[in-house]
Amino acid sequence: MRPSGRAVDALRSVSMTTGFARHAEGSCLIRMGDTEVLCVASVESRIPPFLRNSGLGWVTAEYGMLPRATHTRGDREAARGKQSGRTQEIQRLIGRSLRAVVDRKAMGEMSITVDCDVLNADGGTRCASITGAWVALSMAFRHLVKMNVLSTVPLIGQVAAVSCGIYEGTAVLDLDYAEDSSAEADANFVLTGTGGLVEIQATAEKTSFSEAQFNQLLSLARTGTDALFAAQRAALGD
Repeated sequence: MRPSGRAVDALRSVSMTTGFARHAEGSCLIRMGDTEVLCVASVESRIPPFLRNSGLGWVTAEYGMLPRATHTRGDREAARGKQSGRTQEIQRLIGRSLRAVVDRKAMGEMSITVDCDVLNADGGTRCASITGAWVALSMAFRHLVKMNVLSTVPLIGQVAAVSCGIYEGTAVLDLDYAEDSSAEADANFVLTGTGGLVEIQATAEKTSFSEAQFNQLLSLARTGTDALFAAQRAALGD
């Protein structure tokens, strides 16, 4: 029995509220169970120096957690003067995931930064960030088309992410904190709407796990992301 009472292949409740940040070109407040992340896309005309005169656009991300997003207060990284290794790793993952489904040549020389701020954390914050960030990015592109800055939306697909793990010997989908903190193995899967693999992060926490168990986790991830892709489309009114 899972702590939440969910079936092994059940996601937590999912909702995506668009337009939450009124001044941004695109935004999405994503809720997966008790995990809540605000994803906000901002458009800028400048690009990184290494892309000048390349004709390519740039999509990147920043990630952070509010001090009381967890059970105890954490220090603000800005107050410490540097980001943690975890924060840097997660925001690079979000950026890579988004760029995997963007035609950067069709963007032209502009940048979009998606800020992902965790309001409440109950496991799976990086996965929720990626899933919500795609919605915010989609809205930003649609805004640019509406403003006649772009002729078409330069997305070549959807991307979403979900965690899976082995909890008490059983492969389960979408770990919350109670499961994640005691799982024998946990993994994060970033998949595209056409079934492509963008990134897989899988770790044995206690003992090694088998290839058969990994395949179970991948199968669960596909089930979960299929549902998330549908939720993304519904949030955008598609």
